[in-house]
Amino acid sequence: MDKLDTRILSVLQKDGAISMAKLSDQVGLSISACHRRVKLLEADGMITNYAARLNRKAIGLEIQVFIEAKLVSQRREDIQAFEAAIKQMPEVLECHLISGEFDYLLRVAAKNTEDYEKLYRERLSSIPSFAQMKTLLSLSTVKEFRGFHLDV
Repeated sequence: MDKLDTRILSVLQKDGAISMAKLSDQVGLSISACHRRVKLLEADGMITNYAARLNRKAIGLEIQVFIEAKLVSQRREDIQAFEAAIKQMPEVLECHLISGEFDYLLRVAAKNTEDYEKLYRERLSSIPSFAQMKTLLSLSTVKEFRGFHLDV
């Protein structure tokens, strides 16, 4: 990956719907050369998909919660059961295996506290491999993920 690829990736992170003409103009390549590079970046797995970033609150998801999760054990069966259950929950936006006191960190978006409580009581707490959960309510978002920092 060279500086041109980095510039292409940087622009696409900010605007995945940009036209090839505008992208090529911004990175200083012909349309065909730019298109070829984008296709190579996709083929190499550096670009995995294109998606619209939605405004969480505008679509009715008023709260964001982070959950630290501890499993009953580190046995393969418990880990697999937990991860399979989490993958079936669309409310869970992210799930990370972490080091430290807890095993996983989850990010959840919900309509309101009642909506989150229902998820917590009916689905999360019913996962048999869960030993402990610590819920952290996000009061506000200071900085949201808008793409990876790339040296351009």
